[in-house]
Amino acid sequence: MKMAAPAESSDPNRALTSTRFSDLKPPLSEPVLEALALSGFDFCTPVQAATIPLLCSYKDVAVDAATGSGKTLAFVIPLVEILRRSPSPKPHQVVGLIISPTRELSSQIYHVAQPFISTLSNVKSMLLVGGVEVKSDMRKIEEDGANLLIGTPGRLNDIMERMDMLDFRSVEILILDEADRLLDMGFQKQINSIISRLPKLRRTGLFSATQTEAVEELAKAGLRNPVRVEVRAEIKSLENSTSSQQLLPSKTPSGLHIEYLECEADKKPSQLVEVLTKNASQKVIIYFMTCACVDYWGTVLPLLAPLKSFSIISLHGKMKQSAREKALASFTSLSSGILLCTDVAARGLDIPGVDSIVQYDPPQDPNMFIHRVGRTARLGRQGSAIVFLLPKEEAYVEFLRVRRVPLEERKAADNLCDIIPQIRSVALKDRDVMEKGLRAFVSYVRAYKEHHCSFIFRWKELEIGKLGMGFGLLQLPAMPEVKHHNLSTEGFTAVENINLEEIRFKDKAREKQRKKNLQAKKEAAQEQKSQKQKVASKAAPNLMKKKTAKQRRAVQSVEDDEEMAQEYRLLKKLKKGAINESEFAKMTGTEDLL
Repeated sequence: MKMAAPAESSDPNRALTSTRFSDLKPPLSEPVLEALALSGFDFCTPVQAATIPLLCSYKDVAVDAATGSGKTLAFVIPLVEILRRSPSPKPHQVVGLIISPTRELSSQIYHVAQPFISTLSNVKSMLLVGGVEVKSDMRKIEEDGANLLIGTPGRLNDIMERMDMLDFRSVEILILDEADRLLDMGFQKQINSIISRLPKLRRTGLFSATQTEAVEELAKAGLRNPVRVEVRAEIKSLENSTSSQQLLPSKTPSGLHIEYLECEADKKPSQLVEVLTKNASQKVIIYFMTCACVDYWGTVLPLLAPLKSFSIISLHGKMKQSAREKALASFTSLSSGILLCTDVAARGLDIPGVDSIVQYDPPQDPNMFIHRVGRTARLGRQGSAIVFLLPKEEAYVEFLRVRRVPLEERKAADNLCDIIPQIRSVALKDRDVMEKGLRAFVSYVRAYKEHHCSFIFRWKELEIGKLGMGFGLLQLPAMPEVKHHNLSTEGFTAVENINLEEIRFKDKAREKQRKKNLQAKKEAAQEQKSQKQKVASKAAPNLMKKKTAKQRRAVQSVEDDEEMAQEYRLLKKLKKGAINESEFAKMTGTEDLL
């Protein structure tokens, strides 16, 4: 069964339907309606209006809705209603599970759900994600119990395998959020393991912004006769005629305006600074390809003169969990500021008041494009997004249009102040910046090689020279990709008369340790050289000694044997007709005897 919910209109005022939560059938309980009112929710979004009644009527659902459409409440509310109708669970009796791909998204779902779960007197919820000692989670479950588990597949599966005291026979509802990402991240095995422990007579909701073959297979395995709900925004197509406007489905939020800016790699930093300074009062998220790139630009950008007054925060998957949570909380609390991140912050996160998205690097996985831009223009609000493209990547624009993601061109600003000298100046004064730049450059090139759209993003056509300048490098690294593939180094100007080893860390403790390491390395090299000299000096007298008669006879014998073997091989060739007698005589030195 397939059900299309009312599409989101291009008019932001119609992003919510005319349906109130209090008008839904079957009706929601009073405690849930009160919690909705306290949170400021009166009207449903299209996905909520379509999905909540189905789950509350004990139907399995597979929901395909644009990012930012309100999917979290679409499954939290029916989950709470289903658990309200169920018998009160015992302390270690699990009645519901919500699985999502990342720690940040799981944590967000947990906190969004708390006002509604608190209306259930006997249900204890538990957040289970990595970054916390698993034994700590186990101890907490043993002491307090847990009835609703919210978390990532790896940690949930780990807890299920370790804790026999948890009873999963009474699970009423399972929710799989961002299902496509769960599979993309390689959680298929853990999800199958979790589902195998649950009763078949349960309600299951599968939520995703993109439907893939893998998601279809998961739906077949985990859902029973699901109702499919599709919610799409509408965009106006003016390609054929200016008089007749045709509404087409779009995968992006209706209030979102997306642009692309084409420029050379060595001009990107200056264009980025221009975009940021023009939107100084806004809340902006900037996406990079790798964690190393986030680290580098998170160090460099705050040091540039035009951005010194900006609040700039970094977030990526290699940070400790506590640091990630702190970064996300800090950016959430800002009225204006900049978050530099990887795709760890691309899915599902609802950060209030994000005005603009900048994709400094297009994502490796093209499916992540709509999730990145979906962090703004949520629930009918307005937002803008821009993606930076190199001249040879322009085919990406048409590729996205085919995928119902429309982009408009934004002309690169002219006569901008060149930021590269400032970046290089910073690198010359601090070894930390220089080393982070090299790591970021190497990580970018290697990530580019693994791009899913390799027919558009062709790494062997990268202009390494301009790219190196764009990173503000002092010298190009001697990496295999640069040395062995003849990539263009045109446009790169190495800093003259500079020895990279002489660049110091600003941090005195790090510089002291570096000097200590250099001295130890130098001493080790000298020791190795000394050992080689000792070995050579011991071997020299033996080489100078004259050979004894016995040794000379042994050497002669070996030479005679080799000569005889050679003559035997030539004789065999002569018999086979491979050579004639004159050739044989010439090769054996017996031509004078013929």
